[in-house]
Amino acid sequence: MKEGIEIMQKKLLKGTLSILAAIILSACTGDSGGMNSSMMMDNEDNPDQGMDQDGMNEMMDHGEVPSLASSEGVNELVIPPLLEKQKGKNYDYEVTAQEGITEFFEGISTETYGYNGDLLGPTLKIEEGESVNVKITNDLNEPTTFHWHGLEVASKIDGGPSDEIQPGESRIITLEADQPAATLWYHPHVHEMTAEQVFRGLSGMLIIDNSINSDLEIPNEYGVNDIPLIFQDRLFDEDKQLDYDNLMNVDGTLGDVSMVNGTINPKMTVTEPIMRFRLLNGSNARNYTFRLSNGDNFTQIASDGSLLDEPVDRKELTLAASERAEILIDFSKLTEEESLSIINEEGVVLLPFDVKDTDSTAGSIKTWTTDEPFLTDEEKEMPVTKNIELFGMMDMVSINGKKFDADRIDLRQEQGVTEVWEIYNKPDMMGGMVHPFHIHGTQFKVISRDGEEVEESEQGFKDSVAVEPGERVKLLVTFPEKGVYVFHCHILEHEDNGMMGQIEVY
Repeated sequence: MKEGIEIMQKKLLKGTLSILAAIILSACTGDSGGMNSSMMMDNEDNPDQGMDQDGMNEMMDHGEVPSLASSEGVNELVIPPLLEKQKGKNYDYEVTAQEGITEFFEGISTETYGYNGDLLGPTLKIEEGESVNVKITNDLNEPTTFHWHGLEVASKIDGGPSDEIQPGESRIITLEADQPAATLWYHPHVHEMTAEQVFRGLSGMLIIDNSINSDLEIPNEYGVNDIPLIFQDRLFDEDKQLDYDNLMNVDGTLGDVSMVNGTINPKMTVTEPIMRFRLLNGSNARNYTFRLSNGDNFTQIASDGSLLDEPVDRKELTLAASERAEILIDFSKLTEEESLSIINEEGVVLLPFDVKDTDSTAGSIKTWTTDEPFLTDEEKEMPVTKNIELFGMMDMVSINGKKFDADRIDLRQEQGVTEVWEIYNKPDMMGGMVHPFHIHGTQFKVISRDGEEVEESEQGFKDSVAVEPGERVKLLVTFPEKGVYVFHCHILEHEDNGMMGQIEVY
């Protein structure tokens, strides 16, 4: 009886706070009626959507970001294994979404999700230009999808919200790496369940590799000097469980526990002088700013979808949810007595390194340049043909004033024809928040931010771009395949709450 009363009280509180949020947003947009009717309808249709007990404060400032605890460096970093090719079967690889048990804390079993295991998934590595058959299976007790984030594939196998795979169902799909070498990833994308499934552990790396045919001297021995790093934050309940229903924040779930490749309190033993790290912000909502603890530079060599025009030395690098970057770190001059870590902007240690026997005579990081500019003058001057407005907070988020409708096509674009999209992050009366904007089925170029040329670090292909409140970002977008694709905010709770639209490529 007491439990039922508490549930009812929680639902009433959530509904009330969602209505308050609607009033605030409608005031911001000048709705004299005090509440937008469509927002009110959304709340009525989803009475359980809302905020937790701390929701009022989080609503007023878009959520205070909890600090992470520094890694104590007691657990060797887990490196996701490479997915092995199948022999004697009609498919090359098999990826299964399944339930698992993970011991994050000594002696405590936490229920998790994983691909081919208890947590996260193996790395799928495909050669540039290679075509592979992949068997995908759902062994969960709920629907899921397999979204190949950043891979330019036909919409019917993209793994968007319309491609649900029911429990016990399997399919064989063909993935073709007909695009430049890049660090991509895969994760679920089932509508209104994406955030929870990722939170519970469904994520994995997807690498398009061209090291065989490349003359660039970049570390490429996976697991030795070429390392994937999946950065995520998590929140555990008092029983050390990932109880998403009670822990989630409708404006983006943020945790206070840092993980790298699913490892809490990680460290990494380094024996190679030059290391390549493939960084993925795999969190639900947190932005990560990466630095080195000794203040030295690292070298960025790639963005989401390709190598940069040339390597860029950097003091720090910020990635919003779903963004990736590849960096090189030179360990050759460090002694075993010197310490080095990847830290965030608060000085929190995310990944400490234990440097062993590196060769100080191994040479330096190689550079390269391209003959052609990343953007031509003609591309820079192309007119805007599609306008996207991102707006809102909590479950009142929208794109161009609308929530996602699977039966509605919001935009249309011809296959192979390049257009310019302008993404505008409309501020609200509390300032607004960064929205990482992602488009399925394409790798785009970032033309400008508020009319200014982008930094060298964004002069590579991308599929996700962080848009600040009040900022206008122009993108050069081309779709190589036909079909219906989604575009959305990659704060996963915003995506689940309808901050998503559909484009038909014809």
